[in-house]
Amino acid sequence: MTLHDVTLTLEEGMLTFPGDPPFEIGSVLLVDEGDKFNISRICLGSHTGTHVDPPSHYLPGGTTVDEIPLEVLVGPGVVLDMRGKRFIDRQALDACDLTGYARVLLKTDNGPRLLDKTFRKDYVHLTEDGARCLVERGVLLVGIDYLSIEKYENSGAPVHHILLSAGILVVEGLNLLDVPSGPCEVYCLPLKVRNGDGAPARVLVRV
Repeated sequence: MTLHDVTLTLEEGMLTFPGDPPFEIGSVLLVDEGDKFNISRICLGSHTGTHVDPPSHYLPGGTTVDEIPLEVLVGPGVVLDMRGKRFIDRQALDACDLTGYARVLLKTDNGPRLLDKTFRKDYVHLTEDGARCLVERGVLLVGIDYLSIEKYENSGAPVHHILLSAGILVVEGLNLLDVPSGPCEVYCLPLKVRNGDGAPARVLVRV
């Protein structure tokens, strides 16, 4: 079995969602300048790069990132090849066999765009009826290969509300370019930030 790291590398100048703080890293102590060791200061938003959206991202009193059950973050899943589609709706998902898959990763035409430092507003997204379909199927986690699963500037963020209200964890910013479609094991490990509305995550997929 092959293990794929589908995590974006955190670096200055990386793609960020409009309005989010940029990733910054700077030296505090440097061995080259006579210090005993190297230490850096890192500044980033809670939804930088590959990250998770827990219910508290949108829902008052919702589960925070440090409260996500481990059994949601790790376990069997499936990578769905959705390339060629402008959006992912119920019809697209109904054409897939999701029986027994609690973790669904959506591989779309976003792949190359995710590695581009210019934000694209026309990214492939999940629709409201697609979100309801995942709720009905009993999915625990859904991931996508761009910085949001929701259509850009979608008033009221209904897709997020549908998923998060049902307790479905959203994972955004997955680099699935080299991952084949089909069954897999998902290992999603967000930073354990107390009361966090989200956090960067290291995500591995074994196929």
